[in-house]
Amino acid sequence: MAAKPPIVLITGASQGIGAAIAKVFAKEVRGVRLALVARNATNLGAVARACAKLGAVVEIFACDVVTEEAVMAMAKAVAKKFGTIDVLVNNAGVFASAPFAQTKVTEFDRIVAANLRSAFLVSRAFLPAMLKRKSGDVFFMSSIAGLGAYPGGAAYCAAKFGVTGLAKVLRAETKKSGVRVCCVHPGATWSPSWSGSGVQPERIMPAEDVARAFLDVYRLGRRTVIEEIVLRPQLGDL
Repeated sequence: MAAKPPIVLITGASQGIGAAIAKVFAKEVRGVRLALVARNATNLGAVARACAKLGAVVEIFACDVVTEEAVMAMAKAVAKKFGTIDVLVNNAGVFASAPFAQTKVTEFDRIVAANLRSAFLVSRAFLPAMLKRKSGDVFFMSSIAGLGAYPGGAAYCAAKFGVTGLAKVLRAETKKSGVRVCCVHPGATWSPSWSGSGVQPERIMPAEDVARAFLDVYRLGRRTVIEEIVLRPQLGDL
């Protein structure tokens, strides 16, 4: 009896790397079932339609993943529609840069919540079912900013270092559970936030390449896990 197509939930799926991950799974995994999560329902709908044209079964779930109540409601809706998910991609996040002394508390909290708190809340919502089934894949979207500090990165580096640490803890706790945990550290990757930056496109990785790394890691046999993966532009960091 053939295995059913996997259920893949992606946060921050309305643009950038999240949208690219959705599209690469839709294109490469026949009949994949996608649960796409983001705040912007309009953009999310556009991504969903593109994935459906590629053969995926798609549902969108508009949700602010920094809010516990919203995440729990979203998790219930996903479970009602699909059941237990097979792959969780914690991709939601935001980027901003400012010198340490000029970083406002509200901005620090916003960036940490969007990148770190969201990953904790969403993982906590879906992990119990994976553990009960003794199978699943959890991806965390960190960054090279979660491996090394740089000027102007007080909030973003703190958030991504936190994501890296969160992934390491979950990996340590789930080694014998059948759940695999992978933390992905991309360098500069094309997204709408780069528009108007003046940076030449050849200096930035295409989102599709980073997305394919998620698919390739997922496709490994269940006896193997890639705990961390680092992707950088060929010409080096900006």
